[in-house]
Amino acid sequence: MIEVEHVSKVYPGAVAVDDISFQVSDREIVGFLGPNGAGKTTTLRILSSFIPPTSGRASVAGFDVFKDSLSVRKLIGYLPENVPLYPEMRAREYLTFRARLKSVARRDVCKRVDYAMERCGVTDVSRRIVGQLSKGYRQRVGLADCLLSNPKVLLLDEPTIGLDPTQIRQVRDLIHELGRDHTVVLSTHILPEVEMVCNRVIIINNGRIVASDTMENLKVGFKKGRAIVVEVKAKPGEVEKALTGLKSVRAVKLLGANGSCQFRVVPEAHVDPREDVFRCLAGSGWAVTEMRSESLTLEDVFVRVTASEVRSSGGEELAQESQNA
Repeated sequence: MIEVEHVSKVYPGAVAVDDISFQVSDREIVGFLGPNGAGKTTTLRILSSFIPPTSGRASVAGFDVFKDSLSVRKLIGYLPENVPLYPEMRAREYLTFRARLKSVARRDVCKRVDYAMERCGVTDVSRRIVGQLSKGYRQRVGLADCLLSNPKVLLLDEPTIGLDPTQIRQVRDLIHELGRDHTVVLSTHILPEVEMVCNRVIIINNGRIVASDTMENLKVGFKKGRAIVVEVKAKPGEVEKALTGLKSVRAVKLLGANGSCQFRVVPEAHVDPREDVFRCLAGSGWAVTEMRSESLTLEDVFVRVTASEVRSSGGEELAQESQNA
């Protein structure tokens, strides 16, 4: 559905996006993850035909985002981070106006507006002036705008920004449901959103893609080298000395001692120390009551892949300043 091939976006003095390539399949929910200024917004603006790439090619459903921009715009619903609304219009009036701009058939306008308002939870403020709505409600009006033309692709840039915890959960559930009928690219730096909603993760940092895979595969890739926690019935000093002497162990830290002693064992890089640790403890005649690997979250993966990048950051912010100049 979406194909990006060696796309770059360069502004005077700044590289916002640097030779990125990826694909998104039909009805797939992909989390586009990265720190602020990584290039997420620039990439979504290119995919939405808002700005052209400096080099490379991007297409949506086979239509080039530069050469066939009108065709692309008919296929997408784009929610920018700062939703551009007409503050003097009422919510329903605004959505009706937007439906007509999107060439929704006249006979279908009311039906599509009702559907979008209901799905996004703004029916109760349909008669309110947009400028008088809370930020959370304005965000949901913008999301309803995306659904009006029943697009094949939804590009959502920080869709839960400004929402309270209940609204965030509702929007997450909505995005998950929309993935059954739409291709969704969700840009965010809020890690729980990606873990709860997305089928696949693309991590971008300093304008370059540093990881792209399913959550499970990304975690498996970092499985080796995780610390383990062991609980042993023995004297703490003796256990610590024995574990520290293992070649596969880099550091040992006592977490607590109350009848049993509990340690956090940090292995050498890319090593799984569990067999060595178990043999060491069991061979000494000590009862091992617990051994577990520390859980690996998306935050752990994100920190590791972005920390490995040594290129300078800040390209997207400079690009934003250049565009607004």
